[in-house]
Amino acid sequence: MSGTSLDGMDIAYCRFRYDNCSGWQYELLQACTIPYSRQWKQRLSGLLSATAEQYALTHVEYGHLIGQNIRHFIQENNLKVDFVASHGHTVFHQPERYFTAQIGEGAAIAAECNMPVISDFRTMDVACGGQGAPLVPIGDKLLFGKYDYCLNIGGITNISYDNDGERIAFDVSPANMVMNYFAEKTGKLYDKDGLMAKKGMLNQDMFQALNALSYYRQAFPKSLGREWFEQCFLPIVLKYDDSIENILHTICHHIAYQLAQIVNKGSMLITGGGAKNKYLISLFKQYMPNVNMIIPDNMLIEYKEALVFAFLGVLRMQSKVNCLKSVTGAAKNVVGGAVYYNTKPAL
Repeated sequence: MSGTSLDGMDIAYCRFRYDNCSGWQYELLQACTIPYSRQWKQRLSGLLSATAEQYALTHVEYGHLIGQNIRHFIQENNLKVDFVASHGHTVFHQPERYFTAQIGEGAAIAAECNMPVISDFRTMDVACGGQGAPLVPIGDKLLFGKYDYCLNIGGITNISYDNDGERIAFDVSPANMVMNYFAEKTGKLYDKDGLMAKKGMLNQDMFQALNALSYYRQAFPKSLGREWFEQCFLPIVLKYDDSIENILHTICHHIAYQLAQIVNKGSMLITGGGAKNKYLISLFKQYMPNVNMIIPDNMLIEYKEALVFAFLGVLRMQSKVNCLKSVTGAAKNVVGGAVYYNTKPAL
């Protein structure tokens, strides 16, 4: 798994079982994050303006990088693995124009790992008129259904919950994508514990301008991508000549405010790197005092998304629905993911 915040490549070794009484159960057994080199971070972040040849080459070479990292992870931990499920790294996401693109060629991964690989999870849903995102909600429903809400704070904050018996989900706002962008201007990879944001003051004009963005008035299903962040969100922030601390402070309030428009009571599981931002979580409690917020152990905080994509792979290998039309707005539920075999598949 690789997210829009460009922290690195998450690899998780998971086990799943199903029984008729308790449904799906999971184990998150081993996991690690492999940070991107400076060269790979620059290469991935620059793909929006790359040539077609550069894009195609990066798609293949990044697939080999994924496969090599997975192979080393398996060897170092002496693991027995059935298959690999790879989300890849999103470069383009424009479902309104019927396309989304996650790089990391499945054939290259399969060639490196010498086992079946499932990739390209989003395009079938988009082809059927859906947003192709978020995909995690089916995992939220089947693995974490005891919580009223499941919130993930990654590069983008997204939420899922049941509404009249149907699972719905959507992207709430940018999160680590924008916070890391400004933290890096101070020489830091991210704002640890939200300490810089805590020192700042609210820029009321910026706060109101961000909350006025048309995306927040759209009905779901809806989703966000880096293009929207760079073209719509970032220009508003940059219009104000303010300190990094004040910008981070205002953005944290913006994230909390937007979430509070959706959630006002019940239990909410919070995962993703942003769950470790103590200042942001304190604002959640300020804006949503009647919500019981559950922050799990670090393993699940950091690797829930990778865990769920492994689960999507399980459903794909069993030819079961792994993408819900109630979430994405597609014409039908779909079985998403392309499977690459580098040996003859078992019948």
